[in-house]
Amino acid sequence: MATTHELPGTTPQLAPVHFLELEVTGRCQLRCTHCYASSGPTSGHGTMTTGDWENLIATAPAAGITAVQFIGGEPTQHPDIERLLAHALDRGLRVQLYSNLYRITGKLWDLLGHPYATLATSYYSDDPDEHDRITGRRGSHARTLSNIIEALRRGIPLKVGIVQLTPDQRAQEAWEQMRALGVNRLGPIDRMRGVGRGADSIETGVGELCGQCGNGRAAVSTNGDVWMCVMSRFLEPAGNVKATPLAEILDGVIWQDLLKRVPRRRDVVACKPESDGNDCSPAETICESDALILPTRRPLIGVAVAMGGDCVPVSGDSNDCGPASD
Repeated sequence: MATTHELPGTTPQLAPVHFLELEVTGRCQLRCTHCYASSGPTSGHGTMTTGDWENLIATAPAAGITAVQFIGGEPTQHPDIERLLAHALDRGLRVQLYSNLYRITGKLWDLLGHPYATLATSYYSDDPDEHDRITGRRGSHARTLSNIIEALRRGIPLKVGIVQLTPDQRAQEAWEQMRALGVNRLGPIDRMRGVGRGADSIETGVGELCGQCGNGRAAVSTNGDVWMCVMSRFLEPAGNVKATPLAEILDGVIWQDLLKRVPRRRDVVACKPESDGNDCSPAETICESDALILPTRRPLIGVAVAMGGDCVPVSGDSNDCGPASD
């Protein structure tokens, strides 16, 4: 399908922000070569306290937020991630945990069994050695694959994103492996973006954004800064939630000015990220027909919930969603 881009400085009709990415930590057990956030084992949790996150989650519905995604870094590295997930679910928000699946506790598995919870991860190769070279940690492939299988066994809606960093990477084989396992929330294989560590080899700029930034979504950093999405972190923030209510920031002049700086694709506005369990990635550039049917949660949690919808967002970068290639 042909793509039509808006000129910079123009703003097509965008959806009101209802989906909020919460970057609760910069820490991660891995050190992926392309990580958009430059996360790693020595990174911190930022200046947002657990109380700050709880206050933001509690007031988010008043700003129009209906769904949140916990990301990082690796969100499970935050000491209170279980408390924060439970807090969001208790307030009726739809929740997604975007994790590298290196380690998932029993309590987290239980929380992910909630009808409003979904899970997402990144996967790079069916070859363990290649996968581990990309993540920078030996044994990460075995842990991630094991927990992908466990999520499927539990009937937890799971989205898997695959990023190709080199021409000879076994990305297509990884995609086919996930499909064979029963993961049907797969989009096109993505490419590395010029953000974070990716900027070491690709120039950073608005051309590296997929055109979805601020379209129905926003992100909050570990320090409380508000971005249009996690990939637009190289632009100035629209405000800070520790100083200004989220609703006021999203209604502000700076937010509107930032929206005008992103080249827009007219065709992405028709996609409905909220239809995929409210876990849209910034990469929602196309709707693949073979990825429209989402898994039905198994009755083992007491409720059978079909998370169906019109479009399955495409996941990409490490520990988060990333723009999909055109």
